[in-house]
Amino acid sequence: MVGLDDVFGDLFSNVDAVMLFSPSGSYYEQVREVDGPDVIVVGTENEVSAETFVELPLEFADVAERIRFGIEGALEQDVIEDGDDLACATSIFDDEIDTVSRVRANMDAHTGIYDLFAKSRAEPEVIKAVLELAIELGKKGQKGKPVGALFVVGDAGKVMNKSRPLSYNPFEKSHVHVGDPIVNVMLKEFSRLDGAFIISDAGKIVSAYRYLEPSAEGVDIPKGLGARHMAGGAITRDTNSISIVLSESDGLVRAFKAGELILEVDPEAY
Repeated sequence: MVGLDDVFGDLFSNVDAVMLFSPSGSYYEQVREVDGPDVIVVGTENEVSAETFVELPLEFADVAERIRFGIEGALEQDVIEDGDDLACATSIFDDEIDTVSRVRANMDAHTGIYDLFAKSRAEPEVIKAVLELAIELGKKGQKGKPVGALFVVGDAGKVMNKSRPLSYNPFEKSHVHVGDPIVNVMLKEFSRLDGAFIISDAGKIVSAYRYLEPSAEGVDIPKGLGARHMAGGAITRDTNSISIVLSESDGLVRAFKAGELILEVDPEAY
């Protein structure tokens, strides 16, 4: 009689590593005792004191995002290699691990999301909220028309010193934060006007309508991108901020850090 091992054996055979996403201590010990591939733990904290650990700064609800982030982090830390076959064990229906996927690590599919979230000064939840806002704007536009937008997140004091107002700042005396649905509606409305949004590390909206004045010398952006992208890239080289830019011309969302493009997302495919 054919057993389950005969049907599902190929799922686990010849994998180069096992990635456990937020395992319990007993589950980790059980897997670690099995002879075979390396065991890598991925989670917000290393609660099981794993020898090989990849930090997950956010509890990604979407399983595909969770696994993609973990793989990118493992590639960044050189604990796996391009082309490695991985058994990724995570939870979907309960707190306990209940699902295993076989995934191949692929450097060509590297998105830059790990660098954006795990190594930035701003809080990960804030970055995620701004990125999702830009993606939503890219999908829907402003009243059905394409729109461009520039969000600078983190190191707000220094960013303000390297910029000047283009108009009255509607957020000057407010204490609103990105991620609030009502605030997001306001941001979408203001996005049709010129200037950058400045957002603090903790998500407070410091200003709108800012003209960024960093030096563009030495900043290399892809050909075809204009002044909004140049300003967004340059400000991240001169400060500890990141910038998230929605292009009006091609509709793509791009993130810059330390003067370099690190992430490019098509909102329609996100």
